[in-house]
Amino acid sequence: MKLQELIKNIKIKKILNEKDIDITGISYNSKTVKEGEIFVCLKGEHSDGHEFAKMAVENGAAALYCEKELDIDVPQVIVESTRHQIADLAAAFYNYPSKKIKLIGVTGTNGKTTVTHLIQRIVEDAQHKCALIGTLGYKLSGKDTYHDAKHTTPQAPELQKTLEMIYEQNIDYVAMEVSSHALEQNRVGGCDFDGAVFTNLTQDHLDYHITMNNYFEAKALLFRGLKKGDFAVINNDDEYAQRFKDVVPEGVKIYTYGIKNDADVKAEDIDFSIHGAKFKINAKKAAAGHKDVNLQMNGMFSVYNALAALTAGIAMGFDIDVCIRALEETKSVDGRFEIVSKKPLVIVDYAHTPDGLENVLKAARELTPKDANLVCMFGCGGDRDATKRPKMGKIADENADIVVVTSDNPRSEDPQLIISDILAGIKTVNTQKVFVEPDRRTAISMLKNIAKENDVVVLAGKGHEDYQILKDKTIHFDDREEARKVFC
Repeated sequence: MKLQELIKNIKIKKILNEKDIDITGISYNSKTVKEGEIFVCLKGEHSDGHEFAKMAVENGAAALYCEKELDIDVPQVIVESTRHQIADLAAAFYNYPSKKIKLIGVTGTNGKTTVTHLIQRIVEDAQHKCALIGTLGYKLSGKDTYHDAKHTTPQAPELQKTLEMIYEQNIDYVAMEVSSHALEQNRVGGCDFDGAVFTNLTQDHLDYHITMNNYFEAKALLFRGLKKGDFAVINNDDEYAQRFKDVVPEGVKIYTYGIKNDADVKAEDIDFSIHGAKFKINAKKAAAGHKDVNLQMNGMFSVYNALAALTAGIAMGFDIDVCIRALEETKSVDGRFEIVSKKPLVIVDYAHTPDGLENVLKAARELTPKDANLVCMFGCGGDRDATKRPKMGKIADENADIVVVTSDNPRSEDPQLIISDILAGIKTVNTQKVFVEPDRRTAISMLKNIAKENDVVVLAGKGHEDYQILKDKTIHFDDREEARKVFC
């Protein structure tokens, strides 16, 4: 693509050394930039891409996308913010692929991965092709293989390239997880969403957003960006529901779902068993009356996730019976309330927030026999919001009979200090209820002697992850593998 064509719709401050050269791609890594690409000088917390611009040109970059003039003799496109405008560049380079597909964004603290998977299943059961982008990577329609992604929502060039590839595969729908970081950093800039789904908003990422209001404002950007004719699906039981409704632009159709409060799609008469969750659906906007639903997934949070996906299906115009059948045929997503052993019942879940841990433990309690114990093993990530650690300790203490505190991804922090933060929220001093073991593998092994055959064990925090991030390295580690070694 010619440089002038690439930047014609981008708000720029000025161009230096202007030449209408061919641009072969977009890069923001000076070491891997390829011949003919435009190098984006991104400013981060720990580095400034402007300092690597000369190296990028030496390695083949044909032009620069920057915030200030540089003493380098190649075309320089100067913009206000490369971090926020890299998305404009990427969308233009890949010819705005999201305008050619139906893109559904799902945001919220918990449930994004499950909801996108359920939406994909609904769309495909309605005889359309649907791809998936999110925490587990991206997955094409009809495929079981995930392609790795470094972030829940990829950086703009990777995201736009993926969307263009999806379009070229003749896939007409995409269900995408949209993180608060991606929204605040404008990684999804240039994306034309047809619908947005809100799951819930509880404490997480405050190391980045600082306040819950900032966190809300980041999530709200997805809804503010909707246009006339689009739809918004909102959890009417969440305390932030009204605030999300208030930011939805005029002409966007709002659909609500819930259990406690009145909603367009409501679940009633909910019952849980080892086999899953049963409930009735009252879907006003589908004019369908009451419908029975038998999920293979368990827990109240799974009911909410199913409601979110079902409501999105109704908003997209799909038959409610097709939507319900798709939900009923879907098994749990990897690492989300995933059962890896029956005796004892061992459940692996990604829950890594206070709300997520409480939801999982309450769901596990429904499956715990009266004469058995609910055992919870968890840790908290290092270099992340430390204020949630004692809260999660308190939740584990109050909702489980036995608690094993261990490491999650400690990163650069001392695991023992993270554990101390968690223990500050635990009031129980009974050494037969609370155990501490910083080594996660050893902690899982300990459970063999702690849990009896009819107990329920929850391994929380890592879910689908097959690695552990330590201070000086990342190692292979999978809770599911370790649990099977011990219990199967």
